[in-house]
Amino acid sequence: MQTVLSGVSLFPVIGSVGKFITLATAMAPLIGLILGPYLGTAAVSIGGFIGWIITQTGPFSFLSFVPSATCALFSGLLFNRRRAVSLFLYSALLLILAFYPMIGPAWLYPYYLWFQLTGLIVLASPLRSKAEDFAHKHTSLFELSFGVGIISFTAALFGQIVGSVMFEIMYWPTTPSQTEFWKIVVWQPTTFLYPVERTLITLIATVTGVPLIKALRAYGFEIGGSKTNATLQSKN
Repeated sequence: MQTVLSGVSLFPVIGSVGKFITLATAMAPLIGLILGPYLGTAAVSIGGFIGWIITQTGPFSFLSFVPSATCALFSGLLFNRRRAVSLFLYSALLLILAFYPMIGPAWLYPYYLWFQLTGLIVLASPLRSKAEDFAHKHTSLFELSFGVGIISFTAALFGQIVGSVMFEIMYWPTTPSQTEFWKIVVWQPTTFLYPVERTLITLIATVTGVPLIKALRAYGFEIGGSKTNATLQSKN
């Protein structure tokens, strides 16, 4: 599925002409939630890498699968209640992004970080634990949507942070003019673009994921990677 969806473009990558974020990105948090952090990460990595070989549309060459893979890892960790690990990973990567030497948005345009900080607040708040509870229980449609939505939201933002750090590493400038490029062409224009992008990814994952999770549970599939195979419930 990841391989097929890698060919469906959603948004252009700012600063990387001809490169696109694909529909596979929107499915990554859902795959991690359903399959668990490790199997989900492996599935997204393999599918994403094969997709890049076929389409070659990712911004990071053969490593273009990494942001989606880390997104799947993060959603799986959240669903499995790995709260301390999740909070540490998000905070550490956000600090690296913000204070990256010379070109980090904390130096050039701090306003860029507003939505990522919102994600950190959600991750550290009771909303996260409530979302985990709702995602685990066979609750109402609204509660399951809330759980899947919050998990997908923070995971999508984590994937965006990872992608931004990779962008910093791979395109690190060597001249003052290139540093100015980061402020004017990268950080400023995307300050309000990536929140829209990540919100749409969250909506796609939630709208797709809620009925899928309910259907899988109806057939006895253990969400979150505790079991790797579906088992039919007894009809007796």
